[in-house]
Amino acid sequence: MDSQNNEIRGGIAPAENSQIQGQPEPISVAANEAAVEEKPSAFKRVLNIVKTVLVWMVVVFAVGMMIFTIVSVNTFDQSDRGVFGYKFFIVRTDSMSATHFNAGDIVIVKDVDVRELKAGDVITFVSQSSDNYGETVTHMIREVTTDRDGSIAFVTYGTTTGVNDEALATFIVGKYQTRIPKLGTFFAFLKTTPGYIVCILIPFLILILSQGITCVKLFLQYRREQTAELEAERAKIEAERQETQKMMAELMALKAQLTADAEKSATPANGEVPAEAESAAPSQEEASEPTVENSETDGSVQ
Repeated sequence: MDSQNNEIRGGIAPAENSQIQGQPEPISVAANEAAVEEKPSAFKRVLNIVKTVLVWMVVVFAVGMMIFTIVSVNTFDQSDRGVFGYKFFIVRTDSMSATHFNAGDIVIVKDVDVRELKAGDVITFVSQSSDNYGETVTHMIREVTTDRDGSIAFVTYGTTTGVNDEALATFIVGKYQTRIPKLGTFFAFLKTTPGYIVCILIPFLILILSQGITCVKLFLQYRREQTAELEAERAKIEAERQETQKMMAELMALKAQLTADAEKSATPANGEVPAEAESAAPSQEEASEPTVENSETDGSVQ
């Protein structure tokens, strides 16, 4: 039994040690491969940065257009509405293009006390002339005067033509401060259907589409990660199963070897008779001799 135990101790342990020493390190290699795969390339990083910047630009543009539309609809060309005392009007003609602003510009005017106005100031007023009655006009003051009721009124004219307006300016909206070039043209386009589609609807659709694509990509990435985890778990289980089968095969082989060694030790070699059989043979011969003597004795007596 000691020799058998020595065989077991000396045969199995080195095999296991050699197997362990000879095995590669699959975990570290797999981890390195996963790290290499997960590490994004420089091109992908730049592409992600550009995409993020573009998305935020679209967001800012769309939100800006929405705010601008809401504010402009409620304030532009509204003589009774303003922001902190300032009012905004779109220039429709070039009557003041020679000196101050052009058609398509936005003029900014501020509330003013009419008693402070003088010749040479540019004012915005509600026209009483027959050709543009009720419209908001921004012209230069030529002369300060009074109307029929004795109230302050102004003789105005356009600097491009130099011709006085038909009626006196009495309903003063404010005094001209500055202009925003061509913003009026853009606002006029924004108020049209094509302008709404191009400046508001399409940016929001692009934003929604971009977010939808991002959500789909995240979902697919999640599915891939889940699938990879399941495959890794299955591979681990399969490796454990194969290792168990290998160990069982080694144990069965060891058991068969032990059985063969036991049978070999129990069977005599080269046909030799065991010592117990040799010792038993004389006793049988001795037992047969008294029987013969007894038979001879019986014959002589008769």
